Amino acid sequence: MTSTVADVDEPVAPGAPVLELVDVTKEYRGDPPVVALAGIHLRVGAGELVAIVGASGSGKSTLLHVMGTLERPTGGTVRVAGRDTSTMSDKQLSGLRARRLGFVFQQFFLLDGMSVLDNVADGLLYRGGRIAERRSLAAVAIERVGLSHRSTHRPNQLSGGEQQRTAIARALAGRPALVMADEPTGNLDTVTGASILRLLRELHDDGTTILVITHDRDVAAAMDRRIEIRDGRIVHDSTT
Repeated sequence: MTSTVADVDEPVAPGAPVLELVDVTKEYRGDPPVVALAGIHLRVGAGELVAIVGASGSGKSTLLHVMGTLERPTGGTVRVAGRDTSTMSDKQLSGLRARRLGFVFQQFFLLDGMSVLDNVADGLLYRGGRIAERRSLAAVAIERVGLSHRSTHRPNQLSGGEQQRTAIARALAGRPALVMADEPTGNLDTVTGASILRLLRELHDDGTTILVITHDRDVAAAMDRRIEIRDGRIVHDSTT
């Protein structure tokens, strides 16, 4: 049965993974075709703290895009919060991302002309709802990352670490089933990066399911579960 946008608001079934990939492949046209993912099997349960680590060209960025429904796989099945994404239209996938997934990127992607509060609230636009509700959810998320005292400041008034905390708050505001962080310490110095990793662990300890994509083995080592990808294949999973 085809999922609807409304379906994604239903609770995840008990015992169901928040993310599941079954024999997922991704090829790009070429002569010969470029195989970016080759038979990926992956299951992430609620409450996990996971790192996917790999060198440049290993396929981890493509995997992020496929896991986050930003790209469709060439073959296989991607399920997010128990929903089979292959049956969904682009509109339905947008609804799924808005309600079930939170994204944190290396580049922050904050709007310079808006306050911290409005940057976080703006991330909830695709969920709909009134601005007062979005701002209320944003304020709670900002408090969770320890930035309430900076909520009226604009990005150019923040340190790099504070900008990344704002980006994390934006990912958290919609209370997603899964937060995916792509190189979350990549633009930060060592000390600030360590503080962001501590924050991610604190959020995990508070119940958030987090998946970090990184090339940095030290970052991966700070996560509870480590999955290594090479040449589009998972070559190691610390839980197996």
